[in-house]
Amino acid sequence: MTHALVSLIRRITGIDPVLTMYDKTVDANFKEWVFRQHSGAGEKFTEEQMSWLRMIKEHIASSIHIEPDDLDLTPFDAHGGRGKMWQLFGERMGAIIDELNEVLTA
Repeated sequence: MTHALVSLIRRITGIDPVLTMYDKTVDANFKEWVFRQHSGAGEKFTEEQMSWLRMIKEHIASSIHIEPDDLDLTPFDAHGGRGKMWQLFGERMGAIIDELNEVLTA
């Protein structure tokens, strides 16, 4: 239900030219973001980092937004939670969360 409502609002407000399922928009934006990161001067992610980024993408697709506190919840907690993400991304952790919140919902 949330996905459909978000999709409808995005269409009515002119963000999307056609009605598009929200999770498909998030998927497309994620692929584009990863491609930009891996090309040129962007950051190259390890497979473990990519696994975390995919979990974050899925969370944003279902919840519209992610906060650092969400990393203490399922499914992140089963993979080490906030501490593991810090271990993988270090000081960039907050910036990555902010960037994904902005880019994936655009």
